[in-house]
Amino acid sequence: MNTLKFFMPLLILANTLIISAQSTFNGIIKDSNNTPIEGVNIILNSSLYSVSNAQGAFTIKNIPNGTYAFNISHIGYKSIHDTLTFNSTTKTQSYVLTTDLLNLHTVVVTGTFSPRTALESNTAVSTLNTKEIQQVYPQGTANLLQNITGTYTDASAGEVFTRVYTRGVSAAAEDDMGWYYVSLQEDGLPVSLVQHSYYGSDLFNRTDLTTQRVEALRGGSASITAMNAPGGVYNFISKTNTEALGGEIQIQTGVQGEGNLMYRVDGIYGGDLGNNWSINFGGHYRHDEGARNTDFTFNKGGQLKFNVIKENSRGYFKLYGKYLNDYTNRYTGVAATNWDNPKAAFGQNFNYTALMMPGFSAQIPDGRYLSEGKTNSFDPSKGAHVKDLAVGFDFFQYLGNQWTIKNNVKFSSKRANWQTSISNAFVSISDPTAYYLISNGNPFPVGQIVFRDANSGNELARIDNSGIFSGNPSEYLTNGRLPNDAIMGTSTWYKDNDANEIMQQLTLRKAWDKHDLNMGLASGFSDTSVFTQGSFAFSTYENNPRMLQVTLENPNEAVVALSDRFGVSNYGGLFFTNSSAKVTQLAAFANDHWTITDKLKLDLGLRYESITHKGSNDRFAPFTQVGGLDGNENTAYDNNILQPTGAQDDFNFTYNYLSYSGGINYEVTEDAAAFARVSKGHKAPELNYYFNNFSNVPINKKGEVQDINQIELGFKSSFKTISFTTTLFWSELKNIGVSNFEFDEETSNIFYTPIQFNTSRTVGLEWESVYAPFEHFAFRFNGVIQNPKATNWKVYDAAGTVDTGDDSITDYSGNTLAFNPKLMFNLNAEYNKNKVSSFIKWQYMGTREGNVANAFQLNPYSIFSAGFGYQFTTNISANVLATNLFNSDGLANFLGANTFGANANGATPEYIEANPDASFVVVPVLPRAMLLQLNYSF
Repeated sequence: MNTLKFFMPLLILANTLIISAQSTFNGIIKDSNNTPIEGVNIILNSSLYSVSNAQGAFTIKNIPNGTYAFNISHIGYKSIHDTLTFNSTTKTQSYVLTTDLLNLHTVVVTGTFSPRTALESNTAVSTLNTKEIQQVYPQGTANLLQNITGTYTDASAGEVFTRVYTRGVSAAAEDDMGWYYVSLQEDGLPVSLVQHSYYGSDLFNRTDLTTQRVEALRGGSASITAMNAPGGVYNFISKTNTEALGGEIQIQTGVQGEGNLMYRVDGIYGGDLGNNWSINFGGHYRHDEGARNTDFTFNKGGQLKFNVIKENSRGYFKLYGKYLNDYTNRYTGVAATNWDNPKAAFGQNFNYTALMMPGFSAQIPDGRYLSEGKTNSFDPSKGAHVKDLAVGFDFFQYLGNQWTIKNNVKFSSKRANWQTSISNAFVSISDPTAYYLISNGNPFPVGQIVFRDANSGNELARIDNSGIFSGNPSEYLTNGRLPNDAIMGTSTWYKDNDANEIMQQLTLRKAWDKHDLNMGLASGFSDTSVFTQGSFAFSTYENNPRMLQVTLENPNEAVVALSDRFGVSNYGGLFFTNSSAKVTQLAAFANDHWTITDKLKLDLGLRYESITHKGSNDRFAPFTQVGGLDGNENTAYDNNILQPTGAQDDFNFTYNYLSYSGGINYEVTEDAAAFARVSKGHKAPELNYYFNNFSNVPINKKGEVQDINQIELGFKSSFKTISFTTTLFWSELKNIGVSNFEFDEETSNIFYTPIQFNTSRTVGLEWESVYAPFEHFAFRFNGVIQNPKATNWKVYDAAGTVDTGDDSITDYSGNTLAFNPKLMFNLNAEYNKNKVSSFIKWQYMGTREGNVANAFQLNPYSIFSAGFGYQFTTNISANVLATNLFNSDGLANFLGANTFGANANGATPEYIEANPDASFVVVPVLPRAMLLQLNYSF
């Protein structure tokens, strides 16, 4: 007791001295027009910070005595850097931020382990802020990213099934693997760890009012800062805390194409809860008939997001999450003729035709569970039903002695269920393919084929196909005709994907003298499965296709049903995949930022990555029973269902590699800097390597790791009326595995050709600039000029059959790399004054080669967009947006000849010369769309 009495005064005195040895920092931040700025970050030594409120005010309490590096930053304004000393006082200071036209003085967190301004960073990084995001018609992630310099995007399929890449690092990012080389992230972690056919990260990403900004890194340091994504990082950063509780509601209604409607509501609410707690939550819901004409709603659903933050004197703890429940779809191609100047064929229209199966509700036997009688519901109107439940925990703490720790962990459970059509090829009624695909020729229907409208039951046409074996066309037996004398070569595409994932990135940071060292560990684990089943389907080949119920009705013979009543045939006989995999990604990294002098800074980083793929593919074979599954010989549509044999082909491969990146930054002035960077990265195979390339055969070898070498030289500047960045780059991609999707007409087998390993090289110049000659007026101009080459490129030609005896390999080395424009740019003019805001934008896409054979070119096109906004009161505003004002029918993609199972590489110069009048399939850009936004903030 006496001891306690002795120490108690000392404890009280020590506590009093600690309290008295702390300071408070208050201030107000405004712009050059004396308007308070909300959401400004005020940071002391990366460990103490505050955010300005709606009045521009901020407070930092409990500051231990000492000298601190002081930073003020906000997107759209130049940052302020200073050194402040505190000595048990209350410091009050006002600051004025000047406009930063290109956000070069804004702190970025993507592509660097320690946050620093874009001007200080020796990377090619760009930012889209909230205002710029709101100027884009909401048509998906890729559509938004086309506004970022040097980024090639193809959003012609809609919100998903898109393609995004930069600097010619693109070869494996075509068709259904469009995000192969880049990482799509939310708040610093990947949206998804894995990708394979029809399962990409864009399925699970939506932009709404909860998105504060997008940071885009092109190549360079992505090799050491991202998981298996050396081509770049696109990081969607969510809004977090503000000082005062408040929010915004946005109601949108739009018209697309030929009057298709879209309705959408966004909302967000959040702010300070007291005691250093803050919350932010919001999301959206939409109902969208789509840009092209279908008989069903193309997109519907939405998401909810939240984050809760607890701040302390040394950092923060953040809990965040997302629930996405959404139906979307993707458009297939449109038929065209005239190889030199494509025009829509067969009465189709580049702007409005969707050429997809209509909605219906069928039950197709599940090949995995035939004995149990299990079926899969199939309705093309559902498209892709996507669910994503994700919860994460992020914390940052200052440990003392210039040590900090940051860890970001996320758990997610994902599902993507596809019910849509694949392929929409022209198949003549005189083509044996149309009848062979009914049941793989077992039996082959010969004689009178009757086509009825599946909805009404009315007979549309009756033909005799018995002459096709002697080279004669099918003959109509009545006055009824099928549109274009053809059916649509299409398949029901049922695909079930599931993935449970956990990922994290732990970073330790130590600053001393002139060094800023970051080191840490990143990991990701994914347990994923995929089931794919395809059935042939009969529908008319016309705008707004109709399903066809088809029968064989020969005189004096029993009627044979070639399809079910919905038009579905060859149940589960075209495709079968039943695969699962466990993916483990582990990485260790270290990066040192060395301040050699006040103006010269060196950045060196290493990343060692280990990726393990362990899983299996089920082997399969047709169900064999007289009369098919139902035992009825008069129903031919269930005679060839593919089912597992019980055997499996296992794989268990690990890919290890070391990547490096080094950059240097020289500060010419406080508003200008030059940088250079050299990087070597790698890309391990994705799961499609096992799922696609080893159908019913052993997986006897691991995939090749692609190598990406990059060199870049850049200059950045930010002045009062003009800001610009330019980056000269050289990139090389090696060990590119290329395989084509083929169809064997004789056996009705669909297969992938043997992989060929190739090399590409691209040299180019990216630029991004803003010129503001007057206070309220600005021009924005960004783009890229590049020369993409297929330096060493070979394509396997299967000659249209599984038989390898007639196969060959064609060498296209030296040709221009496919789907990479030599020129693309965005030019914007903006006017903002008082309550009025407006803009007009010109997007130009240059000529692209449609395949590596350089036999077909996609012509250049331009898209013009515009917007006008008015602030009625402090709380109420309205905006009108229009995209593709002049309804450009530019072509974004080329899918090859208009035959079932064709691909782009099959359209060689020899093929085009021999078939000058043949039709082919292209994917046009999305048509005109108009949008009205009403905003209420509170």
